[in-house]
Amino acid sequence: MDKVDKIVLAYSGGLDTSVILKWLQETYECEVVTFTADLGQKEEVEPARKKAKAAGVKQIFIEDLKEEFVRDYVFPMFRANTVYEGEYLLGTSIARPLIAKRLVEIAKQTGADAISHGATGKGNDQVRFELGAYALMPDVKVIAPWREWDLLSREKLIAYAEKQGIPVDFKKKKGAAPYSMDANLLHVSYEGGVLEDPNVAPEESMWRMTISPEKAPNRGENVQLTYKSGNIVAINGKKMSPANVLGELNRLGGKHGVGRLDLVENRYVGMKSRGCYETPGGAIMLKAHRAIESITLDREVVALKDDLMPRYARLIYNGYWFSPERLLIQSLIDESQLPVNGSVDLKLYKGNVQVLGRKSIRNSLFDGRIASFEDDKGAYNQADAEGFIKLNALRLRIGAKQNLKLNKNKI
Repeated sequence: MDKVDKIVLAYSGGLDTSVILKWLQETYECEVVTFTADLGQKEEVEPARKKAKAAGVKQIFIEDLKEEFVRDYVFPMFRANTVYEGEYLLGTSIARPLIAKRLVEIAKQTGADAISHGATGKGNDQVRFELGAYALMPDVKVIAPWREWDLLSREKLIAYAEKQGIPVDFKKKKGAAPYSMDANLLHVSYEGGVLEDPNVAPEESMWRMTISPEKAPNRGENVQLTYKSGNIVAINGKKMSPANVLGELNRLGGKHGVGRLDLVENRYVGMKSRGCYETPGGAIMLKAHRAIESITLDREVVALKDDLMPRYARLIYNGYWFSPERLLIQSLIDESQLPVNGSVDLKLYKGNVQVLGRKSIRNSLFDGRIASFEDDKGAYNQADAEGFIKLNALRLRIGAKQNLKLNKNKI
């Protein structure tokens, strides 16, 4: 085992990372620095400070990163209309590069030569954390306890915790936590438990951010979003910061049962995995952003973005946020967003997001005179369509004539 002088641990204060903290101290016999990120998971992060102190940690970092998370990670992703495998809005994936970035920055600040995380050897998060860290600190040592130790079950973790005097939540002891969950300001994800059978429906009590569409209000609610350069800057005319925008959209979407997803996805490590997700604010953002783009972007720009989006989504899902190819695609996307200004009117109703209207005073490419079914007073010459169609049909006609010749010869 390589000599390590100081380790920065991504630390939540929960069972897994509390055990990891003690295991690192014992196994590597060095100082461990803890880093706890508040990404809007709606759980108290300060208790992590008390637990870390009790474990003998001298340097404890607890940081509110909600604004940075939404401004520099969530918003850029939604400027690309990013969806993984047609459905997943990447709530877990997009949080990992920010955590990796801060782990590395704290390592440099404290003089640590290693970082550590609690991701297992089966999941995507180990890849995301480590690819991000290596991109920013090429020589950093990464310690992933789940790939090294033999504590590979909940029972073994709890037994180790009790032996080391680490406080364990009573529910954990009883095995009452039915799901493995990840939460931040963009979403909540659920895996494990009964969800490991992809043919078993989740219990209604599982969902935390959204009400059941059946129990949502019987009257829809109208919402107006204001855009500047592809980002939402106001809701119903009220200017808000990025984190507050997402928080308010989560509230509105959750109230109306918007944003639930049950998905079997393909993990980067090769296996299929079933997960359930709640992304109420993200579901609203995706629908509205496509609506404002529909009147402000050129047809071929929209097509190019749609061509690139699946690859961009895979880059995020697979952990390549800091890769040169993601940065290159992002620069193209951000350039495309300069004219994406205006407003979108929506209606939220029982799990649905309906576009009521979209408007851009300065940047709209929608010409009502040309698009009209009424007399356009010469704005569009319909006779031009004949030549357009014949030119585009030329290759089809040539091919059809050739096929007729071949078939005739066969007879």
